[in-house]
Amino acid sequence: MKNLFTLAIVLIGTFAIAQQQYQLNNWRPYDKTGLIMFEAPKDSVTTFENVKVRIGGAFALQYQALDHENNAVSVLNSNNVNTNQLAALGNNFNLATANLDLDVALYDGVNLHLRTYLSSRHHPEPYVKGGYIQFDKLDFIRKGFMAETMKYMTIKIGHMENNYGDAHFRRSDNALAIYNPFVGNYIMDAFTTEVGAEVYYQRKGWIAMLGATNGKLNQATNAPGVTSPSVIAKIGYDKQINTDLRFRLTGSIYNTAQSARTFLYGGDRAGSRYYFVMENTLATSKDNYSSGLITPGFTNELTAIMVNPFVKYKGLEFFGMVEKVSGKTKAEEDERDFTQLGAELIYRFGKNENLYVAGRYNNVSGETLAKEDVDVTRFNIGAGWFMTKNILVKFEYVNQKYDGYAENNILHEGKFNGFVAEAVIAF
Repeated sequence: MKNLFTLAIVLIGTFAIAQQQYQLNNWRPYDKTGLIMFEAPKDSVTTFENVKVRIGGAFALQYQALDHENNAVSVLNSNNVNTNQLAALGNNFNLATANLDLDVALYDGVNLHLRTYLSSRHHPEPYVKGGYIQFDKLDFIRKGFMAETMKYMTIKIGHMENNYGDAHFRRSDNALAIYNPFVGNYIMDAFTTEVGAEVYYQRKGWIAMLGATNGKLNQATNAPGVTSPSVIAKIGYDKQINTDLRFRLTGSIYNTAQSARTFLYGGDRAGSRYYFVMENTLATSKDNYSSGLITPGFTNELTAIMVNPFVKYKGLEFFGMVEKVSGKTKAEEDERDFTQLGAELIYRFGKNENLYVAGRYNNVSGETLAKEDVDVTRFNIGAGWFMTKNILVKFEYVNQKYDGYAENNILHEGKFNGFVAEAVIAF
């Protein structure tokens, strides 16, 4: 309680300071104005005068009222505990989460970003999520160096959130949940932070990106040659066709040819929003942080392809996802496949579209390492209110069902459903 009180004081003080802070160029704001942005906007015209630091952050708190059930057979551990018996769920608040953001204008066309999770589900203690340096000009080399090329090019380098697909732009990043119209992220949550570089080219609505990482979430120099670099690429078109209509379509690929352990679907150490769902009686919030999520289990080889359409006409907004993932473990001879489908329909209305209602369909199907042909489906229905551009309250009903899991699997004939409310502050 003392830690949460201290955290609240820090955030309130930081918020007061942040209102006077410098607004960076070529940067996605953390409030409502950054809502339907994807990649940071590209504008080579900058307002740089000297080094300036912007302090920002986010705070999120959920109230959960969920039920779950399964029909798995008993599996006893050495202490005679049934590991397939689900934990009892009550109605109460989850752990409050918080982020601290430092964004720095270092030079004309050069920005730095650093995000620290002050409190998260898997790590209640503060730790750095990651950061990067972004170049939109190369004038630090020589005034006007590659000026024509840099009108359309951006270079990012760091230990950072990698740009695979478009769904990660709309997900909750620990406490930064203001971009997400729902409380939870997708069932198969593509998100990782790896050391690497990404080069972007944006011109007349066209977007192209090529990147490479070292394939590691946790950095170390031992075991050389075990993990090969990962390659990421994206191509798409994003255009505000007129004042009422916005259209975007992108395709992305992420490939890891060899890894000690892949992290694309296990890289979010902040954790799931649905606490303890489908977990047994021995579970803890910290250690069982991926409740309700599915990972394909491709620990050593992985190729993922995602296609995302986005259309916004006046207040009506559609976001879609078609994802195909293939890979295997070292013990497997043949590759397996997983498919994920997603569709969101949102209607924003009211003054400055400060209110919305939304629905989401999400399905994951594939073959597990245990040779189960599984199918997991989730429906979300929700609504939200932007009280100000920095404050969002949202409410949703979620229903998720599991099919195809073996009788000795805790997910056999499993399901969870109920209501979750979330309050978010971001600045």
